[in-house]
Amino acid sequence: MKHNKFPQNQNQKPAGASVSATVADLNQNEIDFEPSPDEVARKAYFSYVNEGSLPGREVQHWLEAEAELIAERKLTRVHGFHNRT
Repeated sequence: MKHNKFPQNQNQKPAGASVSATVADLNQNEIDFEPSPDEVARKAYFSYVNEGSLPGREVQHWLEAEAELIAERKLTRVHGFHNRT
């Protein structure tokens, strides 16, 4: 049996593990992203005004605004504009 001059720490992760953990963290953050109610309300309100301020589509405006904010967030991640700290 050979003795290793430089024993490895048993608790140390392999070199590639930190990279995959970072990617997993980013993907989890993307999944967990939820725009604030203020952001959604602001975007939904502008959509409501742009469509002529007609009543009866509040839920649709809200859901569309939320989906657009999430899509915008994904684009910033794809292009690297989002802060990854």
